[in-house]
Amino acid sequence: MLNEPTINKLNQMKMFAMANAWVEQQKQPGISKVGFDERFGLLVDAEHFAREDRRLTRLLRAAKLRISGACLEDIDTPARRGIDRATIRQLATCVWTQEHRNVIITGATGVGKTYIACALGQQCCRRGLRTLYTRLPRLLDELTLARADGTYPRLLTKLARLDVLIIDDWGLPKLTEAARHDVLEILEDRYDLKSTIVTSQLPIKHWHEYINDPSIADALLDRVVHNAHKIELKGASRRKETAKATNNK
Repeated sequence: MLNEPTINKLNQMKMFAMANAWVEQQKQPGISKVGFDERFGLLVDAEHFAREDRRLTRLLRAAKLRISGACLEDIDTPARRGIDRATIRQLATCVWTQEHRNVIITGATGVGKTYIACALGQQCCRRGLRTLYTRLPRLLDELTLARADGTYPRLLTKLARLDVLIIDDWGLPKLTEAARHDVLEILEDRYDLKSTIVTSQLPIKHWHEYINDPSIADALLDRVVHNAHKIELKGASRRKETAKATNNK
């Protein structure tokens, strides 16, 4: 087969999709009548799409989204929920990440805060942004362990390099003095350089009291709240609504 050496070279260069597409082209009747530029374009498209798909898979795996299937297109936006389609469309552009702005999602338990945060995370991955989801209690535990085993600076560096950091369940654990300083370090590293998504059952007006240290609270709020898109979800728990609908079937 005259094309075999070229196919082998493509595979050696890890251009597997292009090699496979070329093999498939040879099987198509009448392919010789298609111009070289068009055929070559199809091969390049196959390789490009395959690489984009692999990149997205890697980003989504690294993001560790709690709701892996969440997407912005599936978000229900009735007025009673406190979120509208214009807001979703604006956030879907991911321009806020280019402007290094944050997103704060508040509301009672079960109203969909985590879903929206994960949907935004998936959209960021689709735009090629390095994203990570974590719950505040787990993040604080990881920081404590990192301080104990000497990897604390490395963990802070890893968090600082993320394009988008999702912190779920803000306001859930009680903050110790060490935890307050840990969170301040993270947000200080990211301020005006990267974007952070925060979800919380606590309304923003209670965050100062929750942090329970006036100086640190002022610093944290200045770095998170003042340049953030704010979504305040309303309504009943969607988990309860779903369970009720299932039971009534």
